[in-house]
Amino acid sequence: MIQTMNVLRLVLAASSLAYFVAAWGCDFPDEGGMPLRRAVTRIEMLPEVHEWHRSMVEKGSKPQYVVRLDEPVRASGKCYWPVEVRADGKLWRRYLISPDGKSIRPHD
Repeated sequence: MIQTMNVLRLVLAASSLAYFVAAWGCDFPDEGGMPLRRAVTRIEMLPEVHEWHRSMVEKGSKPQYVVRLDEPVRASGKCYWPVEVRADGKLWRRYLISPDGKSIRPHD
């Protein structure tokens, strides 16, 4: 009985730790505001985003890029920041980018 309780406590502690680790955000590189500018620039430079941005400006809309530091996503062992691409208050697409800017993936 005591051994079962110890195993149960260990499982509970491990699951609590996993929950709290997942709730923490991505590490923010110690580079001032550069990681945020890099994230937005890398997304802006994607060919489909660049074309969409240009078409929105031609229509008189102002595209916006929102880096969601409050909603980090962990996938394939990496931490990503969601970046929302918007115009006129409407979401067009969402991408995931690693804080170092080296990995970009579409967000489902």
